[in-house]
Amino acid sequence: MADKKAYPLRISAAVLEAMQRWADDELRSVNAQIEYVLREALRKSGRLRPGTPRPVADDEADDARS
Repeated sequence: MADKKAYPLRISAAVLEAMQRWADDELRSVNAQIEYVLREALRKSGRLRPGTPRPVADDEADDARS
């Protein structure tokens, strides 16, 4: 699994609420949803190196341990 780093994020309440609804729809945590959205934006803009492994989201790791 890729190393994870903590990063404090300041985000407006409206954006956080929208991310929470989206995460709920996708059955992800808000943290996993934010990482997914960022990763997709990086991939689409060509800023993510090809072959970069997709890290396992926190909620996916919990499922794997069950």
